[in-house]
Amino acid sequence: MTALALPEDLSSHPVAGGRTGAFSLETVSMTKVFGSLVALDDVSIKVGAGEFHALLGENGAGKSTLVKCIMGFYQPTRGQLLVDNREVLIKAPADAQAAGIGMVYQHFTLVPCLTAAENMVISRADAPAVINWAKEKEELQAFMERMPFRVPLNTVAADLSAGEKQKLEILKQLYLNQRFLILDEPTSVLTPGEADEILGLLHDMARAGDITVLMITHKFREVNAFADRVTVLRRGKLAGSGSVNDLSTDDMSKMMIGEAQMREKAPRLARVEPKSTIEIAGLSVDDNEGMRAVDTVNLKIRGGEIVGIAGVSGNGQSELVEALAGQRSLAGGAVIVNGRRFDATRKDFADLKVFGLPEEPLKNAAVKRMSVSENIAFRSFDKAPMASIGWWLKPAAMRDNAVRLIDKYHVKTPSAETPIENLSGGNVQRTILARELSGDVNVLIVANPCFGLDFASVAEIRAQLIDQRNKGAAILLVSEDLDEILELSDRVAVMSGGQITYQAPIDETDRNTIGKYMAGH
Repeated sequence: MTALALPEDLSSHPVAGGRTGAFSLETVSMTKVFGSLVALDDVSIKVGAGEFHALLGENGAGKSTLVKCIMGFYQPTRGQLLVDNREVLIKAPADAQAAGIGMVYQHFTLVPCLTAAENMVISRADAPAVINWAKEKEELQAFMERMPFRVPLNTVAADLSAGEKQKLEILKQLYLNQRFLILDEPTSVLTPGEADEILGLLHDMARAGDITVLMITHKFREVNAFADRVTVLRRGKLAGSGSVNDLSTDDMSKMMIGEAQMREKAPRLARVEPKSTIEIAGLSVDDNEGMRAVDTVNLKIRGGEIVGIAGVSGNGQSELVEALAGQRSLAGGAVIVNGRRFDATRKDFADLKVFGLPEEPLKNAAVKRMSVSENIAFRSFDKAPMASIGWWLKPAAMRDNAVRLIDKYHVKTPSAETPIENLSGGNVQRTILARELSGDVNVLIVANPCFGLDFASVAEIRAQLIDQRNKGAAILLVSEDLDEILELSDRVAVMSGGQITYQAPIDETDRNTIGKYMAGH
């Protein structure tokens, strides 16, 4: 590969590798085979120089495999990688860095106890054993002056906000002179305002010809707002590509799911007579270190409504859900269901008809090695018709019940006797949903119910939640996906710093207002 000259504004960069501005990248018939599994099948895509390009696809579509081949974590079974129309061989991540390709991961890679400046300097392959910090900070400050966004160099990474951490991850790649940036779900931990700011600045840099961006995302709003072109993968193959201006959201969705049948969005009916009410009264909960994670939270959810709790991850939402599920002790306050104290015992759940769909259900709501049938029976194995004379189980009745619910909730499983750990994430979610919604539901507590699921599973689960709302259930929805909150909720609350800092009917608020409160303003 022929080295290219540095741009004038980066020519003094200590790790400048001889590359100028944005450049194109192309995969030609890229294929990756793992044993009998073809994870990537003859995929050819081209990301033009200075382009902001979105890469879409459901879980298992091949996005991660493609990116790992580009970055040198995997060696492709067949195919070529072209940079500025010249073939390059990338056998390791160091080769990708030398070629000017950098990646910003979904989860932060910063060293929490080091400052922003220290995190940047130690990322260099040529960082000296003894660092002249006065000189390094002077050069870093000059570098920052040329960047479209900045972070406080002397602040420890652990003390930076989520938005500042993401900016630092991006700045680190630019500091290393990476001019082709791969972003893996870059806004998953950001407020809407932070997400729009960062993507907007990167879009401007791409348009100016400074960088090229390939962004893996599942958020159509961000694709439509910032991307120039889009490529869609499905089951390891190229499903389609084109200009964002020429493609509707429906077009992109169809590329992603093919001919799969999706449940139509359930209609939101006028509120019926509420079956129940759940009140969170002055609730306080401590985290694993004994620090206050939920601080005197008050919230009331009436039957026939969905109250969505929005917030950046780490503001007490997980601890709140764990407390409601009986997985974490209360430090103060109480939970009241229909005027009765709810202590999250098995009897309370049964008597008050409180059900839940937790985050990561395979970990938090199932026994991995037990069958689908057995997991479905957890709520009712000791009741007729699945039991008689106390604990005398009736396997045939358990199996018949499981088969009925598997069919009703469209769970794809070889049989009712298949271990639940063998199912896909979406089908685990459907299984737990079938169990929790199979009876009369008064209260439903759900946490990030659609995270990482395919489109068909997302549509089904969201429709089921609306159905239960229409039947009069009181539903608490905790989600880090603001689009999900906006789609499903009748009322929205924002959790920040362990407290409810904002509440409003969904038709009296908007994304920007919610985002400001998520950011702590």
